[in-house]
Order: sequence, then structure tokens, then C-alpha cells
Amino acid sequence: MNIRFTLNGTPAQVQVEPDITLLELLRGTLCMTGTKKGCGIGECGACTVIIDGKSVNSCLVLAGQIEGASVRTVEGLEQDGQLDRLQQSFLDHHAVQCGFCTPGMLMSSTALLMSNPTPTQEEIKVAISGNLCRCTGYSCIVHAVHEASQSNTCCEKP
Repeated sequence: MNIRFTLNGTPAQVQVEPDITLLELLRGTLCMTGTKKGCGIGECGACTVIIDGKSVNSCLVLAGQIEGASVRTVEGLEQDGQLDRLQQSFLDHHAVQCGFCTPGMLMSSTALLMSNPTPTQEEIKVAISGNLCRCTGYSCIVHAVHEASQSNTCCEKP
């Protein structure tokens, strides 16, 4: 099947098999390897992307379901080679340990900040509750998201 969608602000068109997931499309066909495959059943959040402004586990979405949608991956956060404020805040506040959960955490946090630019720490915790960090870096992650929310340049819609 042929699908058309927007990927990180750029129009895209690809031919896919009907049973391929968005995760498989992103990683295998489009070489967007920032989106990680963790559990494959929507439990870990490593594959989180933003579809039409909402964070979604890409392992649970068939590629055909994104027809006409806007998809944003972790690769779409930086602009012109510059990290966005949230990415920089993750670095500044040591919210990256092994790094496997980081893309999913960034995308869940970006979706939150797009809809709620000044979340409380509790709202941040709820927003990232579908993302598992094996290194238990949650407090640094929550702090980084909260600090990034203090900037007007964080997580703007593409």
C-alpha cells in the first residue's frame, strides 16, 4: 500500500506492506533509528513518537494508519544542527544515563510541553509514566523537563 504523511515537517510517501508497524517503517525503511524497539508490545515507551500532536507507541501503530498524519520522531527535535531546549536540558541535568529510554522520554515530554507549556512536576510524572527507565533516572528527567518548560523556545510545533 502507498501512504503519504509528513515526517518531521517534510512530506513523505512510501510503499509498505499492510502488516508493517510504524516502528518498523521508521527504523527499517526510513532509517530513523532514534526511535528504539524495546518491548514491542507498548509497555516500555522506547518507541514513542508524536502523531498529530499526541505521543504514541509506534510499535502499536500500523504504518497504514498514519496516512495523512504528521509524525515527529526524536530526529525532528533538533533544528539546523542545534539541540532544542528540552534536549539541552536533558544534557544539562544529567537526564541521560544509558540513553536507551531517552528518545521516548524526549518525545513524551515534547508532546506534554506542546499541550501544556508549564506543567507541574506531577503532570510531568504522569506524562512520562508510559516510559520505562532501567537506570532509574526519573528525578533527573522530571527536573530536566521542568527546567525546559521555563523557556519559551522549547518544544514548539514544527
